[in-house]
Amino acid sequence: MKPLLIYCYDAYCGWCYGFSPVIKKIAAQFSTQLQTEVLSGGMILPEAPVHISATAGYIKDAYKRVEEYTGIQFGQDYLWHILNPDKSDWFPNSEKPAIALCVFKELYPDDAIGFAADVQYALHFEGRDLTDDEAYRHLLEKYTIDPISFYKKLHSEAYKEKAYYEFSLVKQLRVNGYPAVLIQATDNKFYLVANGFTDAETLQLRIQNVLAEITA
Repeated sequence: MKPLLIYCYDAYCGWCYGFSPVIKKIAAQFSTQLQTEVLSGGMILPEAPVHISATAGYIKDAYKRVEEYTGIQFGQDYLWHILNPDKSDWFPNSEKPAIALCVFKELYPDDAIGFAADVQYALHFEGRDLTDDEAYRHLLEKYTIDPISFYKKLHSEAYKEKAYYEFSLVKQLRVNGYPAVLIQATDNKFYLVANGFTDAETLQLRIQNVLAEITA
């Protein structure tokens, strides 16, 4: 059985959005040597809804650093909410995009990295509210997913449990920031190859070193 590349991300994580092109490139490059899995971390899980104004001030500075460092662009429709928080109706929550990923993975497990990137683009570039069911409809068309079945699962307790199981799994892996990438060689042997944004060349080298060690 091939070693497993585990990508721990959160739909609301700006650095993960900047990392999307890197992880897509890496997954394609090592597709014959590694299986891939995407886990949602549950970065924003407030007990009571918290308005975007609570974090907009931080994001207003942070997004520029992400753009400079990664080369990714944030869209004007997203930035409108960050720059005009007093007019925004956003209450960010990682739960629904994590459930959506669980539903998607059951249908297309091999495309999970692409779907995670699409969800991040929907938020950070197109300015879609990921707590709104309609934020996912265009992706159902893209991946030819039946909307009735998808939305039924999106609101089911079973898939919510799957999402919260992923959150706890990420904690067990001792991931405390996103993005993070690990390689699982055996049941209890893990290698952390990315903790925070990492460029493709660096990540490629680390993975090659780990694969060399595993096969030695």
